[in-house]
Amino acid sequence: MPDITEIKKEYNEVLQQLADPELISDRDKSDNLMKRKNYLEKIINKEKEIKDLESKIEENKTILKSQEEKELFSLAETEIIQLEERREILEEELRKFLSESQEKNCTVKAVIIEIRAGAGGEEASLFVADLFKMYSKYANLQNWEEKLLDSRPSSLNGFKEIVFEISGNEVLSKMKTEAGVHRVQRIPATEKSGRIHTSTVSVAVLPKPQKGKITINPGELKIDTYKSSGPGGQYVNKRMTAIRIIHLPTGLVVTSQTERSLQQNRENALSILEAKLLERKEMEATVKMGQERRLQIGKAQRAEKIRTYNFPQNRVTDHRIKKSFHNIEEIMEGKLEPIIRALSSAVIKE
Repeated sequence: MPDITEIKKEYNEVLQQLADPELISDRDKSDNLMKRKNYLEKIINKEKEIKDLESKIEENKTILKSQEEKELFSLAETEIIQLEERREILEEELRKFLSESQEKNCTVKAVIIEIRAGAGGEEASLFVADLFKMYSKYANLQNWEEKLLDSRPSSLNGFKEIVFEISGNEVLSKMKTEAGVHRVQRIPATEKSGRIHTSTVSVAVLPKPQKGKITINPGELKIDTYKSSGPGGQYVNKRMTAIRIIHLPTGLVVTSQTERSLQQNRENALSILEAKLLERKEMEATVKMGQERRLQIGKAQRAEKIRTYNFPQNRVTDHRIKKSFHNIEEIMEGKLEPIIRALSSAVIKE
C-alpha cells in the first residue's frame, strides 16, 4: 500500500493553519486551505478503508488456519478473494489520489511545449501550425498566458518546429498528457487528386524549472548569434538577433529567433535549455529507479503514437485510452477539455 506519511503530516499542518484566529481576515487563503483539507481527508479515509479490508482479510486467513471452524472454510476463501480484489481497486484509487495531490500542490506553473514536424513533408509542417493554434486557443479558454520562444517557419505558412511557453494554474497536470506523436489523416491543401495523406508531428511537454533548480555553468555554453529568418519583413533579417546555444557537456542545442532583441532571445533560449536539462535529469532518475507502475497517462515517450486526427471521418482517437471523440473542428478550435478529462481520469499499468 502507498505510504501517505507526508499526506498526514501536511494534513496536520493545514489543521494548524485553519486554527489560526487571524485567518478569518484572509478569506481566499481560508477557502484554499479548506479545499486542501477536504482533499487530504479523502486520501486519509481511503487508506483507512484499505486497512479495514486488510484486517478482514487477516480474520478470514485465521479461519482457514483454524481446525475448529472447517464449515466456514469455503466462505472464508470466497471472501478473501473478494476482499483482495476490492483492496487492489482501492490501492489504485489511492495511488491516483496521491498523484493528483502532488499535481494540485505542484509549484510548477509553466511548461515549455515543443512541436516538431515528422513524416509527411509540408503537410506535417502545416499540422504543426494547426496544433499550435489548437493549444493557443485551449490556453486562452483556460485563462493561461502564452509566450512564443522559437520557431522555424516552412514555405507554406506552417512550421518545421515551434517552441512556446504556457503558464497558469494546473498547466502541467493538464498539458502533460499531450506529449507524444500526433498523427493526422486528411486531404492536404496541396493535394490535387484528392488523396488522403497521413503525416506525423511530435509534441514534447517540458516543465519549466523554478529558479535555482537547474544550475547552468556559463563556461559550459557555446553561444552563437545569427540573422533571424522567416516571416517578419525586412527588419527581421537585418540584425544579428537570433541565438544558438550549445550545452557542451550534453551536446544539447537550443535556438531562439522570435524576439527583436538579442537579450530576449538569449533568455528564451536559456529557458528552453533549462527545461531540456531538467527533462534529461528526470529521465536519468527514472532509469535508476527502474520500471514502476504508471498511475497516470502522460509519461509518453516522444516516439509513442498517442493520437490520430482523422478529418474525413470527423474523429479524434486517443490510442492510450482507446477512445474516439467527434466534432474535430471544435477540438481544433481549442475544445480539448473532454479529451484532457478522459486522460486525467484514466489509470493504466506498465
